[in-house]
Amino acid sequence: MGAGIAASLWATASFAQDPIRQIELLSRPQAAQPAEFQAIQLIAQEWRKLGLDVKVNVMPWSQMADAVWYNRDTWDVTAWQMTGRPERSDPDEIIFNLFHSSTAEKGYNFIGYNNPAYDKIVEEQRVTVDPEQRKALVIEAQEILAADQPNMMLVHPQQAFAFDKTVFDPTSVVDQSGIGIRSYWSWLNITPTGDQKDIIVNSSDNVIAVNPLYISGVTDNWLTELIYDRLFRVGADGLPQPWLAESFEWRDDTTIAVTLREGATFHDGQPVTAEDVVFSYEATTGGEAPMYAPFGSNVSGIAVEGDNTVVFTLGTQSASFLTSSLAKINIIPKHVWDPVLADLSTKDENAESHQEDMPIGSGAFKFVRWLPNEEIVLEANADHFNAPKAERFILRLVPNAEAALGMLRSGEINFLTDFQGDPQVLLDAAEQDGDLEVVSTVDIGFRYVAFNLRRPPFDDPAFRRALSAAVDRRLIVNAAFKKFAVASNSVVSPALEYWHAADVVDGFQAGTDVAKSILEEAGYGGVGDKLTYPEGVSETLAD
Repeated sequence: MGAGIAASLWATASFAQDPIRQIELLSRPQAAQPAEFQAIQLIAQEWRKLGLDVKVNVMPWSQMADAVWYNRDTWDVTAWQMTGRPERSDPDEIIFNLFHSSTAEKGYNFIGYNNPAYDKIVEEQRVTVDPEQRKALVIEAQEILAADQPNMMLVHPQQAFAFDKTVFDPTSVVDQSGIGIRSYWSWLNITPTGDQKDIIVNSSDNVIAVNPLYISGVTDNWLTELIYDRLFRVGADGLPQPWLAESFEWRDDTTIAVTLREGATFHDGQPVTAEDVVFSYEATTGGEAPMYAPFGSNVSGIAVEGDNTVVFTLGTQSASFLTSSLAKINIIPKHVWDPVLADLSTKDENAESHQEDMPIGSGAFKFVRWLPNEEIVLEANADHFNAPKAERFILRLVPNAEAALGMLRSGEINFLTDFQGDPQVLLDAAEQDGDLEVVSTVDIGFRYVAFNLRRPPFDDPAFRRALSAAVDRRLIVNAAFKKFAVASNSVVSPALEYWHAADVVDGFQAGTDVAKSILEEAGYGGVGDKLTYPEGVSETLAD
């Protein structure tokens, strides 16, 4: 009798399904990112309907970035965003760097996605120069991601920016394709019409670093774009154009000669030389700047020819080299950074942790001062070949969306570059005041929820598909983003119409019943009550 009971208990234990632990979902605070915060609350609500125990953990951006980026094995799920930077007008940076397995350890692929079939597709699109053939590969990459759901795509925001049209000539503000008026071209061309000569902008996120070898966040990138030149820039039309380079010539499929502008100087008065360009590219591939490494990884050789020509030899032909490399990597002064990198090579840390007291580039604005948690001030570089029309660029840290709008209306800032509140409130303020102009643009960038694929249960594609399907994106668009966004199921924005796979968005099925069906078909138990792993699967076995 006792043996029979023991056998019965053993059988029950053998086939019992392990409960899924509490899931921690990270978000930034409501005051700083109200749309993100609201979206996360809605997502947690829908996931709980599946039988998950979800804990929302709110933290400021600097803390969240550190927890996710530098501790890649310890978090579960996080709200995240990719900003619509100009160089992302070509889809390569997103579909390759965000998901290729080679960038998982230290690079953009912080979720740990690894799919050899996907790797092959995105490697092939890099070397396919025929536009239609490349487009087919980019579409296929989006289809694989839609099937695997390594990230839960939410929306492409319809960014609303505003400026004081009594301070600036509205015709001088540049609305860049997929970027909006918060663009590099606006900062160069915007023309003051009265006594106020400064561009005064806001940011809800604090500045983490002003470092040309570290991509540390949205706000930080605004500053590095202005302080440091690049060989090319992505123009307002979304196409790459020579910048610090005067001209270029493709000598064959894998060799490009770039001739530098004459007379360019760094902010300390030293000339910008071909040796500085070589040094800048070698710094990105030497292990000291892992976030920038993918953008120079295809450069197999680089040499100086004559006084001011740099010849790049590529490992393979590259369809996006002008945009993804020449318009991406900051040109830094060798005389400043050479001793820094030499010192860092003897330590555990790399260039991403280094902060200059006085950042020195050759860009259109010079660094003046940084008051932590308050403001950063840049001044126009009058000697630049495309000198700004304004005298200074002042960035003020304003973590609260309502306070930022109040500062715009009072004149404490004159260009609202970061408004995370209800865009309709901004439109209403513009109508009431009469001196504000609002411009709205669908962004290249996107908001999403990142799953940590290194940790169960997120290592299971079926589980990720279910969580993604549980949330109707219309709920996120309407409730969280107040209709100022477009629903997404692809990392390629509809702003990039040529590359965008509309079918993976239009064909997306969502709802609680859809999600429950996916879980039940995959063998999960307790669906809608207390979710458990499929039989024979546990956290220990899944690790």
